Amino acid sequence: MAKPTRRTFMAASAAVVTAGLAGPAEAAGQPADPQLREMLREIDPKRVEAIIRRLVAFGTRHTLSAQDDPARGIGAARDWILAEMQAHAARSGGRMTVALDSFIQPVSNRIPAPTRITNVVATLRGSVTPDRVYVVTGHYDSRVTDVMDATSDAPGADDDASGVAVVLELVRVMATRAPAATIVFAAVAAEEQGLYGSDHLAQTFKDQGTDVQGAFSNDIVGTGDAHDGTPDDSRTVRLFVEGVPTAETAAEANIRRSVGGENDGASRQLGRFVTAVARQSLTGMRVRPIWRRDRYLRGSDHISFLLRGYPAARFTEPRENFAHEHQDVRVVDGVQFGDLIEFCDFGYIARVARVNAAALWSLAQAPGTPKGVVIDTTQLTNETTLRWQPNPEPDLAGYELVWRETTDPDWTHSLPVGDVTTATVDLSKDNVFFGVRAVDEAGNRSPVAAPQPSS
Repeated sequence: MAKPTRRTFMAASAAVVTAGLAGPAEAAGQPADPQLREMLREIDPKRVEAIIRRLVAFGTRHTLSAQDDPARGIGAARDWILAEMQAHAARSGGRMTVALDSFIQPVSNRIPAPTRITNVVATLRGSVTPDRVYVVTGHYDSRVTDVMDATSDAPGADDDASGVAVVLELVRVMATRAPAATIVFAAVAAEEQGLYGSDHLAQTFKDQGTDVQGAFSNDIVGTGDAHDGTPDDSRTVRLFVEGVPTAETAAEANIRRSVGGENDGASRQLGRFVTAVARQSLTGMRVRPIWRRDRYLRGSDHISFLLRGYPAARFTEPRENFAHEHQDVRVVDGVQFGDLIEFCDFGYIARVARVNAAALWSLAQAPGTPKGVVIDTTQLTNETTLRWQPNPEPDLAGYELVWRETTDPDWTHSLPVGDVTTATVDLSKDNVFFGVRAVDEAGNRSPVAAPQPSS
């Protein structure tokens, strides 16, 4: 536990010398532990391929398709995913549990009659701070051109068997590990009908008061080659992260506008963390942050978490081919339409899984994001005082202040301040953006928490 609160003071010149100037990855300073490196090696493109081929073989996985046919439809896909998760959980020594999260969706847009919707959820309970939770999803439903067509073949190889393959590979390689915090792996349904599965899952977490400190959607992560004549970009994955929080209240908006906090919401901090820990030298992929909630005219399951105030982001391939999404399988003027497996790159999907593994494992092993971080605004001064609540981790080493110029996209300076809950630095809060992150004894660092003004 944190030591009793004490006040720290550093002169600006000493602070800058101590902190130095660092790039984003160095500023995060996250070690890649041997367990993570071993997991990344275990992620297998051949297993990714087998998962996608099996999901495509169900013909259609439309939310309104058959739920009791053992060979075709969303029910068959659900049961197969459940069996896969259970088989992996059996090797976990009791740490991983698997459950069906079912509910009846009333008549609504794209749901013509009350319909049972089921998420398949594996939970790997944390060994140190199990109440701190991170979530990763892919949606297993599929569609064709007519979103209400529940009978035509809808392979859904890229959208989103690829995302489900990422989730199932993570379940497999992490089942035998013991992360410090809890990781939830979910294959969610009814994304194409209106995010209903993830909406129910996120609301359940909210109703239970679950401390979800990060959620990732993997949606359309099948290839770096758009198959449209543009250059292959198979070493890049996009990460969509919002700035202004979706769930922001009017009062919070007023504060944000007054301090210029558009780039410092919790999701934006989560995105910065991912780009630092899932670096290309470790995962083989370049994470390209996109500072938007999602693409134009589209949205994925991370939005369900954003609506509840949880930090969340969406992984997706670098350039989509819209002839291969939400389309009937057909050939028109020599052009192949349809979400077919032939357009998937299994090595690419495996690398996306490695990015997810690096992000989730690093989050789970590091301390949680500091809570209650405030910046003292009670008086005019050129000093800056920050306060925060103590973290609960037993191996906590202390905290670091971070800061950057207001025009910089990422943190550039860091300063260790010890195991304290108050720190003062002789730098003006008017000139830079500040943040606080926690550090454990192994050197793992949490995502940064940006302060709110405090009287």
